This record gives sequence, structure tokens and C-alpha cells, in this order.
Amino acid sequence: MKLLTFAASSSRQSINKHLATYAASLVAKADIDVLDINDFEMPLYSIDRETEFGIPVLAQDFLDRIAQADAIIISFAEHNGSYTAAYKNLFDWASRIEPKVYQNKPMVLLATSPGPGGANTVLTTAASSAPYFAGEVKASLSIPSFYDNFDLVTNKLSNTELNSALTTIVNNLTENKQS
Repeated sequence: MKLLTFAASSSRQSINKHLATYAASLVAKADIDVLDINDFEMPLYSIDRETEFGIPVLAQDFLDRIAQADAIIISFAEHNGSYTAAYKNLFDWASRIEPKVYQNKPMVLLATSPGPGGANTVLTTAASSAPYFAGEVKASLSIPSFYDNFDLVTNKLSNTELNSALTTIVNNLTENKQS
């Protein structure tokens, strides 16, 4: 199984990238493709830019990475209760080429933050909107208080209850894909 994973964050120190990469590592026998959305930085989307300059090739490159995957794990950072500007911009450009951005791929959606909310607001939004963009959401999980529940030395969830929940949902992603 080819598994695409990434953080919907442009931070080079992204805690969501740590979480997404760790979650992908729990999928047995997966060929993991870790995408960095910084590699897809484009001008802010506007219809005027699209009309004048066309759609940047990086938007197609992002869609191609999704197309090559059998399943997707995304971990969302939350900025003021919503998507990061970097992810939203990438998504907006890609959706101008293919409105079904997620291309009917099974997905596990995650989110984390330093605080007790665990970026649950953006995760709820992402999970409810993904089906409109051909995302087959198998499960979602918010990890609150990242630094209290994740060991950055071992790059693993240290909270056994949350780790068990994460392991279960990523294994379900695999089982659902094989059936």
C-alpha cells in the first residue's frame, strides 16, 4: 500500500508533521510518502491570478501525489479555528484543476495542538467537508496537549490510551483498503 501523509501546516517545526509521520509508521507494510506542503508554495489564490497567469504547475504536482497514493493521512494544524493559510491556498489551487481533490482515497484525519483543544475545531471541519471533495474519511482523531502526550525524543505518542486509539484507526484504514 502506498500511503501519503502530511501535515496541513507550513511550520518547519510542525507538531502535526510529527504526528502524521508517526501515524503513518504504524501502518504495516506501507510504502510511506511524506509530503511537505512547503514544497507546493504558490501565490495566494484569486480568480484574477488564475485568469492572468493560469494555474501553477505545483497544484497539479500536489494532485499527482494524491493520485499515486492508495490512502492518505493528514494532520491539521489550527489557526484561529480554521485551516492554515498555506494548506487552504494549496487546496484552493488544486481544486481548480480537480474539484475531487482527494480522489476517492480512504483517509485518516488527525489534528493536534499544544493546548487542550487539540485543534478539534479544524478537524471537525476537515472531516465534515472531505466527502464533498471525494475524501473517504475512515476515522479522525484529535490529540490534545501535544507536548504532554507525544515524546519528541522517540517521536511516538507517550499517552498509551491515545496511542491505542491511533493504532486502531490506522489499522482500520489498512483493513478497509484490503477488503
